[in-house]
Amino acid sequence: MKVVILAGGFGTRLSEHTNIIPKPMLQVNGKPILIHIMEYYASYGHKDFYIALGYKSEVIKDYFSKLPILSSDFTIDLKTGSLKIHKGSTRDWTVTLVDTGINSLTGGRLKRLKKYIGDESFMMTYGDGLSDVNIDDLLDFHQEKKSLVTVTAVRPAARFGELDISNEGVVNSFQEKPQTSQGWINGGYFVMEPGFLDFIENDQTILEKEPLETAASNRLLSAFKHKGFWQCIDTKRDLEYLNSLTENQNIPWRRK
Repeated sequence: MKVVILAGGFGTRLSEHTNIIPKPMLQVNGKPILIHIMEYYASYGHKDFYIALGYKSEVIKDYFSKLPILSSDFTIDLKTGSLKIHKGSTRDWTVTLVDTGINSLTGGRLKRLKKYIGDESFMMTYGDGLSDVNIDDLLDFHQEKKSLVTVTAVRPAARFGELDISNEGVVNSFQEKPQTSQGWINGGYFVMEPGFLDFIENDQTILEKEPLETAASNRLLSAFKHKGFWQCIDTKRDLEYLNSLTENQNIPWRRK
């Protein structure tokens, strides 16, 4: 199944990094967030990727254009410039990089991929979120519900300690930065039917507004509840946290 990844935003809350490279190219454990996401999908057998580019698209294009060479053994003839690869990359992926406009919003980026998506179900996620969601279970859930769209719903970790306080002011429980017990949020990792693209008007459509709100109001949106690991990268603290998790190589989003 095709996997669409939105990787064109400005990443303004990480401007100290993203004034040089786009957010999906920020490194966790020595490689771009984008590659971590793709490796996770590939571990479930989904290796046909469509990357929606925008801000600093040339950085991502340059990375992928060089990746087959940099991950291989090769001989180069400096006189002629001819290149012979001896040992190819172990990644048997196909990656389609599509410029979707520097100022396009999330819905607009997805709409611009319509001709690549075709008439089959596809998966979509954001280029700044890592998770250990079970992709097989997510797909089974989507097919069982027969929805137009399925979103992975998550409960992120609280940024601060959580207190449960009685009416008398007594603390019933204290948890230091637990997974929040209040509400579910959009965690990305969608499964979509191509008909959903008709809900997107133009480049200035925000995916999370009218298209998904309309799908929900028509009971065409399902939520796959994921209680495991999920973390988006919005701030420098988020990036540092993810890198700290990898220090002992016990990486939550890497399949064993």
